[in-house]
Amino acid sequence: MRWRPFTAKIAGVMKKSDVVAFFDRLAAGIDIPRSELEYKNPYTLLVAVVLSAQATDVGVNKATGPLFKVADTPEKMLSLGEARLKDMIKTIGLFNSKAKNVIALSRILVEKHGSAVPEDRESLEALPGVGRKTANVVLNVAFGQPTIAVDTHIFRVGNRTGLAPGKTPLAVEQKLEKVVPADRKLYAHHWLILHGRYVCKARTPDCARCVVRDLCAYKAKTTLQVPGKAKRTAKKKPAKR
Repeated sequence: MRWRPFTAKIAGVMKKSDVVAFFDRLAAGIDIPRSELEYKNPYTLLVAVVLSAQATDVGVNKATGPLFKVADTPEKMLSLGEARLKDMIKTIGLFNSKAKNVIALSRILVEKHGSAVPEDRESLEALPGVGRKTANVVLNVAFGQPTIAVDTHIFRVGNRTGLAPGKTPLAVEQKLEKVVPADRKLYAHHWLILHGRYVCKARTPDCARCVVRDLCAYKAKTTLQVPGKAKRTAKKKPAKR
């Protein structure tokens, strides 16, 4: 998940009634959204999220497909070793430091947690390479906790739409915790990521096919193309000869 700071000015804050409609419409499009990172169990999910820092999910999946076939537990990852791990994830940015963290967290899981991924934030954030965002993803996806991990997409959508304005990822997360309806919190993280990744894109948001366009406070919406109303151009008069 690449991080790109969002700096556009915010037009306003979304009304509570509009927030409810916002998530109702996103839910109508995808009832039960899923993470686009591929994983086999809580451990491989944890590894995949650690590897996804400043990288795309597609790029991570290409590397972890072969990796998880040979190392899908902390013990197998330790047996694989740091050198071989580096070679298998070398297509991912920052692979040297990430390999070091994956080996270190695997060792801690074996020694302190009985090889199991802990289900609490404090223990997760104590692992090498695991910050608040990674912990939130694991708690949400692996253990079904209603956490919201704010990545670059959610940060952008929260600010651009007026859903949850904030200057930092933590501020946006705290705002989302307050405004997201309780019955939508479990999947809010996924709906917002997918919306930001495929519709409310960084450079050119695709407002023409946005289902929450009328609820959004973003002033610089892209223009809707009206069918059959193509722009007319003046006919050129033949040049005099």
